[in-house]
Amino acid sequence: MKTGHDFSGAHVLVTGGTSGIGAACAASFRDAGAWVTITGTRASPADYDHDLSGFGYHRLDIEQPDQIDALAASLPRLDVLVNNAGFALPSIGLDEWEPDVFDRAVAMLLNAAFRMARRSVDLLAQSVIPGGGSVIGIASMSSYFGIPIVPGYGAAKTGLVGLTRTMAVHWGPRRVRANAVAAGLTRSRMTADTFAQDAWTAPTLARTPLGRLGEAEDIAGAVLFLASPAASWITGQTLAVDGGYTVSG
Repeated sequence: MKTGHDFSGAHVLVTGGTSGIGAACAASFRDAGAWVTITGTRASPADYDHDLSGFGYHRLDIEQPDQIDALAASLPRLDVLVNNAGFALPSIGLDEWEPDVFDRAVAMLLNAAFRMARRSVDLLAQSVIPGGGSVIGIASMSSYFGIPIVPGYGAAKTGLVGLTRTMAVHWGPRRVRANAVAAGLTRSRMTADTFAQDAWTAPTLARTPLGRLGEAEDIAGAVLFLASPAASWITGQTLAVDGGYTVSG
């Protein structure tokens, strides 16, 4: 997707960058001139059924703290971190109302995002790109509303909004900005079943002023803006990208 931004020479890490929102972010940064590293759970890029040859690749299980630490330590430079990896555990048949599953959701979606940012901040603070180093989290409508099926996912995504504010305050003096994008119902592998059911999509569409559901590129555009010089005086903010869902009654 052509965004009009120029990230020539920037080094970008997108966790979970092999599909969905992460893949759209990675492709958009690459097309804007950045060197982009993505992470995925498979052994190599060749194990995916789509071409990932335009990216650096690291295998990462976001639930393994030692792997996060090792990845951050291996990076020679970093200008933008997009904390995207993770998914709602009910999508693989698990019940987040079970305490152990709830704990897993929070560890994957909040704790791991914090750890990745914390382990990367020294590199981000050395960034010389216009606007400085940037951490961008992928939040959710569940950051604002209670969605009964995902108590763990929702708690983690709500926590991400607060964490974003705190990182912004703490790291601002180091010229590292922290922001988040709260994605509305967006087409991805995780939401494929939801998109296939009118019972889920129709109420959302009825409340969405712009009259459509989201595409991964919609989120990527906002991510690139927040990492760009155009947003160089924006930090600690969560931008809802949802077609107007959150402001509609």
